[in-house]
Amino acid sequence: MSEFLKDLTTPPDLTVKKGTGAVLSKRPVYVNSIPPCNHACPTGSNIQKWLALAQDKQYEQAFQELVLNNPMPAIHGRVCYHPCETACNRAEVDEAVSIHAVERFIGDLAITENWPIRFSAKPTGKRVLIIGAGPSGLATAYHLKRFGHEVEIHEAGPFAGGMMHFGIPAYRLPRDILHHEVERIINMGIKLVLNHKVEDILKEQRQGQFDAVFLAIGAHIGRGIDIEQQGPCPVIDAVSYLKAIETDDKVELGKRIVVYGGGNTALDAARTAKRNGAEVTIVYRRDRQNMPAHDFECEEAVEEGIKFLWQRTINQIDHKTFLLEKMHIDGNGRPQPLAEYEHLEADSLILALGQNIDTKLTQQISDVEHKSDGTIVVNEQMQTHYPGLFAGGDMVPSERTVTVAVGHGKKAAAHINAYLNETMFFKPTKAPRVGKAQLHLWYKTVADQSEQMQKNAAIRTYSFDEVTDGLSEAQAYYEAQRCFSCGNCFECDGCLGACPQQAISKDAEQGGYNVDVDNCTGCEACYNQCPCHAINMLES
Repeated sequence: MSEFLKDLTTPPDLTVKKGTGAVLSKRPVYVNSIPPCNHACPTGSNIQKWLALAQDKQYEQAFQELVLNNPMPAIHGRVCYHPCETACNRAEVDEAVSIHAVERFIGDLAITENWPIRFSAKPTGKRVLIIGAGPSGLATAYHLKRFGHEVEIHEAGPFAGGMMHFGIPAYRLPRDILHHEVERIINMGIKLVLNHKVEDILKEQRQGQFDAVFLAIGAHIGRGIDIEQQGPCPVIDAVSYLKAIETDDKVELGKRIVVYGGGNTALDAARTAKRNGAEVTIVYRRDRQNMPAHDFECEEAVEEGIKFLWQRTINQIDHKTFLLEKMHIDGNGRPQPLAEYEHLEADSLILALGQNIDTKLTQQISDVEHKSDGTIVVNEQMQTHYPGLFAGGDMVPSERTVTVAVGHGKKAAAHINAYLNETMFFKPTKAPRVGKAQLHLWYKTVADQSEQMQKNAAIRTYSFDEVTDGLSEAQAYYEAQRCFSCGNCFECDGCLGACPQQAISKDAEQGGYNVDVDNCTGCEACYNQCPCHAINMLES
């Protein structure tokens, strides 16, 4: 599939012509537009392009195209909430292209084949310090290295990966996959210093002679809540619990555990506790429809035997008796108390009410402004008010997901690179999006999405083995072929066959098509049959 699309530079001949149109009032122009999947991706991935390469079974080329924007495809293929699929035009026909599953296939194949990151960059002599080796820090380091800068990551923990390692359970993200993709980034020539907690940012910068600093410290502090408690009952926040399980620290919570919260972290904690032999009940103030966790996670939790008590809040804990108050959802979608109560017996409580940032490190710098939740204020360049100090990921106001964090890393690296070069980076203007109504799907389109198989729920709760299987090569190839290539010519030759004047010809050297303006009548036959809306009709 060629990405070559040629505009017409020769002024049109407006004389009377033979054909279906007497006067050439419009002319066809081949134009690349942006598919809705690309537009929705927080990392800016050119999804249509690497899917096209996968359609041709050029898997390593697809991998190299993928990692131009996202250096961890095997991870993202597992943990990304794939907004690209929500935006996919194909969803209006049958089912969205399973983009994340193809991404996972390519990422896993890259690990199996040990494909390196292929890049060339001249050393700039500039040095950048990154504090935190989570997804945002790793992505920033990756893109800065591609610019040719020397990068050093200082990480307080014993492993790189941040919340990917300590917050996402192994049944969702196997640790060998995480380690492989982190190692590949580090092997580009990035220095990683583990077990090194930064106490003074500016001192660290001076001592290392760094030209810029990027802060990528995750939200590791669980939020608490005031619950009247009489008598001992173990209470732990979900982040601390997940980290303790990951590091094999002993956690005594008893047989019956209540998880209080409705986000993805609540589901992760509940499903982890279930795998450790507990009977788990999730208590949440809203209903399932208003639950922030992904619905497929909720469905998997139900399959695994986790109980849900919707529209409940915990008012009081008396030893092992929890007093729950029923709630109702008002017209604004907010839970309101009903003054109706019930009791629940449990041995312990896991709080999953969100995470906060540890601001001790940044409060030392007077020019750094904080919001009420502890996040740092940054400008459009992701820079704080202190020159050369940038921040991203959990540290700034945003949605807290791996994909958003990696997108921050890419964006921050572009602006840090500009800062080091004493210039400004301006993001290119996006091309228009192509919606389903603009497509002309004249060929048979119904083809169901490939299904990713899952381990039986009765089996998977006894181990931390990965729940969801990947696609086979045949499935991944089929799934890539389901892409409509919205807004991008895939050389189907439909325009070539539709033109009654034979004004369209293939460009043998550069790919794509040429239009002979002298023969074109502007009849729009090519435009009306173009399935992917790669042709626009412009006024002559």
